[in-house]
Amino acid sequence: MEFQDVVRRRKMIRNYAETPVDRAIVDRAIGNATRAPSAGFSQGWAFLVLDTPADVRRFWAATADDLDAPDDWLAGMMRAPVVVLPCSSRAAYLKRYAEPDKGWEDRAEARWPMPFWHMDAAMAALLILQTAVDEGLGSCFFGIPPERDQAVRRAFGIPDDFDPVGVITIGHRVADPGAAGSPARRVRKSLDDVLHRGTW
Repeated sequence: MEFQDVVRRRKMIRNYAETPVDRAIVDRAIGNATRAPSAGFSQGWAFLVLDTPADVRRFWAATADDLDAPDDWLAGMMRAPVVVLPCSSRAAYLKRYAEPDKGWEDRAEARWPMPFWHMDAAMAALLILQTAVDEGLGSCFFGIPPERDQAVRRAFGIPDDFDPVGVITIGHRVADPGAAGSPARRVRKSLDDVLHRGTW
């Protein structure tokens, strides 16, 4: 698929078939994610892939209460055969920038204008979403409810020095003519609304 087609076709899919996804595609998506920009080439990311029915079910059990009577959103999402949690490590970035070639002698977080560890993991996540489109699959990025973070960490042994930045579901899209995402309800902003050249 041409790159511009991938960009145009990328959307958040919330209704999946239970058809399995080829593991080679998932591995390709994670491999592509590791090509994302990384400050100082810190590579402070990791990806928890859940691609068995039991592991996927454990994820939803850790994040939702109504598994036996899910609403339409949850029912559609639970059918996704692959769940990926991109994680970022602040510690990896603070350690990397305390190395001799970077010149910082401490690991002070205050030196960072933005949390690049999260930003780099988010860019890696976008590459996973784009790879899914390129492979003819659907995907969706969403967050873990803050009150469920510890349950997810316990369920999957996520270490304290890594933080999930979100969740990505991947699967075969179910055609649902009645479904209308945000672009159907809200107008996409034009370039004139968002592009500022030279000054705001």
